Amino acid sequence: MTAPTKTHPRFAITTFLAAPLVWAALAVAQVPTAGPLPMALEKITMPPGFHIQLFAQGLTAARSMAIGDNGTLFVGTFGLITGEGNVGKVYAVRDNDGDYRADQVLTYASGLNTPNGIAFRDGDLYVGEMNRIVRYDDVESRLENPPQPVVLKDGLPTDGQHQWRYLEFGPDGKLYFGVGAPCNICERDDPYASIVRMNLDGTEFEIYARGVRNSVGLAFDPETGDLWFTDNGRDLLGDNLPSDELNHATGRGQHFGYPYCHQGDVVDPDFGRPGVCANYRPPEVKMGPHVAAIGLTFYTGDMFPAQYKNQIFVAEHGSWNRTTPLGYRLAVVRVQDGRSSGQEVFAQGWFDGSEVWGRPADVLPMPDGSLLVSDDLQGAIYRITYQAP
Repeated sequence: MTAPTKTHPRFAITTFLAAPLVWAALAVAQVPTAGPLPMALEKITMPPGFHIQLFAQGLTAARSMAIGDNGTLFVGTFGLITGEGNVGKVYAVRDNDGDYRADQVLTYASGLNTPNGIAFRDGDLYVGEMNRIVRYDDVESRLENPPQPVVLKDGLPTDGQHQWRYLEFGPDGKLYFGVGAPCNICERDDPYASIVRMNLDGTEFEIYARGVRNSVGLAFDPETGDLWFTDNGRDLLGDNLPSDELNHATGRGQHFGYPYCHQGDVVDPDFGRPGVCANYRPPEVKMGPHVAAIGLTFYTGDMFPAQYKNQIFVAEHGSWNRTTPLGYRLAVVRVQDGRSSGQEVFAQGWFDGSEVWGRPADVLPMPDGSLLVSDDLQGAIYRITYQAP
């Protein structure tokens, strides 16, 4: 099988190979042909009073982020194809002098199988590789001499296109992550196309939600405890269908439609039938076709104006197969009483209409109330702050 023939400026198309280990190295359909364009933070536009600056760079394929108790920023990576191959690294980033600019970037772990997802709790770092979930104990006291990881869950699916993990702790104390569909559109048994959870020691592994094609972003509402997650819609239905989704799970056992129904109201031409969408939970917000909505967070800080408190920030990584690309921006989704009326663009400028110089991947509130943004194309982390104009 080969990728669709549409391309984006400065991107080449990769051939999708069936062998799982080869696919792990070719997990991205778009590959920079001449390296990323120069960083251009002056092009980023945001509401008045917001400012963006570089926090760290040199983190190849930077994706998910987590902050340690002592201020260390841990960054997982996607395995973006570059001259270095599949980097398979987890970084530890330190701002030792408190000037809000990293002065130490360490490779904490390497040689991992696409360690996209990371999460920190009680001094330990949890890493979601494609094939397993591992834990590094007491990490901040051993940044330059990491321990061997403890394997919590092994044997996770590695086949297909959507097996990069994103980790999040639930209010029930369990660890949640996605197991994507191994294809663009297909019907497979559990645990494919689901969000799963397990105890922190790897026991009681179970399906939490079904019908989820490719979620690379999970967050729990700090007020209700409900799970919200992004889901990237199927390809090859044209430029404008289906929309990527922001979904809201209110409990275990809900089904979100894939592969039978997309965006809550589009019947799949291969697996659906008339009226099938009524059987599934629709998305809370349609994020837009092919925007690649991935990392998200509830903003819990106090630096931003009050209207952003407990609202959802979403990183829209950007299209790879749409004639006129969408995404390459941050969105805010307003939430009230567990419902949302939609999204609004918060920050944009990584795409100027013809060329892309950056791709937002994840967002993370910092203890001081600022917001970090990872960019896997630049291998950089940005910091967004607010000061009343």
